[in-house]
Amino acid sequence: MPGESKDTMTVEPTVIQRMQSLAQQWEASADSRAIFLNCYCVMTQNMIAAADRREFDDPAWVNHLLRRFADYYFIALDTYEQNPEAAPAVWRATHRAAALPRVLPIQKLLMGVNAHINYDLVLALVDLLEPEWNRLGQERRASRYADHCRVNDIISQTIDAVQDQVLQPAMPVMGVIDRLLGPLDERMISRLIAGWRETVWQHAIRMIALPAPDQRAALTQQIENATLRIGDLIQLRQAL
Repeated sequence: MPGESKDTMTVEPTVIQRMQSLAQQWEASADSRAIFLNCYCVMTQNMIAAADRREFDDPAWVNHLLRRFADYYFIALDTYEQNPEAAPAVWRATHRAAALPRVLPIQKLLMGVNAHINYDLVLALVDLLEPEWNRLGQERRASRYADHCRVNDIISQTIDAVQDQVLQPAMPVMGVIDRLLGPLDERMISRLIAGWRETVWQHAIRMIALPAPDQRAALTQQIENATLRIGDLIQLRQAL
């Protein structure tokens, strides 16, 4: 899809700038939502760099997905800032948890990752895959899935930097944990996120196959409820 490359590549710096600017504002006001946003910014920068290095089958498609994925985060955030009750329930729970002193920085980070991957990513994938799915053919579908899975490798490679740059300043004990466990903690988080993203892909394909709006709405609600239950577990609360 060479015709898309220029358009998709020119949008991303604006997305990164917005992430960095907002994260700086939140850090200045001691708003813990900066923890997830800083992580998300680092991950996004690394995804863009990998796309620039042609590490994906279709770098333009990956950049398009990154942009749409970020749209879901910022739309939910803007909605929450204007009218919290109108925002998706997963993001209401995530933003509210970020304001609680009893919730640890690593829990706040995982709350954001949970909401953005397990809920937003399903919708972003459907947005991109549905218009092309019927004409892709098995080989191109497999290529899309392969690009989706390659993201797991980049996430895994980025986790150590997130620990050092984002989590450890907010939670110094993470440095001790990292020295004690070595690469074990990174592998555990990588496997957790990879498992989430596999489920997300299956949800997206299932949603594309549903013909009726009410069926899609029901599946979306099921996905949101499951994401909320994961959020409860992250906060060490009893899942509903």
